[in-house]
Amino acid sequence: MEDFREKSVLVISLIACVIGFGTIGYMSIEGWGFWDSFYMTVITLTTVGYREIHELSFNGQLFTVVLLFVGVGTMLYALSTGAKFVLEGQLQEIYGRKKLEKKLKNLRDHYIVCGYGRMGKIIARELQHKKLKFAVIEKNEVLLDPDEKEEFLMIQGDATKDELLKRVGIERAKCLISVLPTDAENLYVVLSARGLNPNLLIVARAGEEGSEQKLLRAGADRVVSPYHIGGLRMAHSVLKPAVVDFIEFATKSGNIDLQIEEITIQEGSNLVGNSLDHCGIGRDLGIIIVAIKERGGEMKFNPTFRTIIEAGDTLIAVGETSKLEMLENMAVKNK
Repeated sequence: MEDFREKSVLVISLIACVIGFGTIGYMSIEGWGFWDSFYMTVITLTTVGYREIHELSFNGQLFTVVLLFVGVGTMLYALSTGAKFVLEGQLQEIYGRKKLEKKLKNLRDHYIVCGYGRMGKIIARELQHKKLKFAVIEKNEVLLDPDEKEEFLMIQGDATKDELLKRVGIERAKCLISVLPTDAENLYVVLSARGLNPNLLIVARAGEEGSEQKLLRAGADRVVSPYHIGGLRMAHSVLKPAVVDFIEFATKSGNIDLQIEEITIQEGSNLVGNSLDHCGIGRDLGIIIVAIKERGGEMKFNPTFRTIIEAGDTLIAVGETSKLEMLENMAVKNK
């Protein structure tokens, strides 16, 4: 947009300067009025071939020659530059819009992030790090780096509107994360999203006390209060600094030494029906299973080595990134 303004100002300024130069020249040399001088300048610069308004003196003829050589070239340059910029800009805009719409239509089991503020940027970065498909909705214009433009599906608009949620494929989405500035906006998004996709996982941000229950009643599966979590984190940093250091180390993005992951056991996996000890998860991979969330939602903390793994269980595992990837491959259906 800034480049467009600069180009527009340049083109208009060149045209105005040339026309002004010709008009003032004829008024000074020939003594004509403003309109006659302006009209003579325009027909000269556009090379339409009309006859002169009045008989030209020798000095007027010389000035016309100079105006033709200087002015016509300048006019052609200004007009061609402006036309090229407008045409290329429109083509790029049309191509970019069609490319974006095609990507949006092809999205399946993706994530939708509503809001690209401080929290939205962190969430998008984490989703990108995990190489997950996602789209971001932001009301305000956001300047992205060239690399981000290729990787991000950024849509500008109001996330509380059903039409925009449908545009980003909410009926086909896996999860929606709403981190808009106000609780009222997040509440509207949750209501709209739940109505459009009853099976959607919805996580919303709550800012004020009492908003959590409202968002849950509106249809959110989980509600996160950054201020509450931030306060606990600061208190624990003082009371339990070693625990906080461990959690930060284990949850840091890109950490290849240690990660906490959740791994869901699929039907047909070789792990199904076997105990943790028999699978060799701890012995061979060096992975610690902190907890197991069963298909019904019950959480078993610190399972023993005799615990049997069932299909649909989600293992909360701590270990090296490479070893966790091996466990993820073991958890999928055996081909």
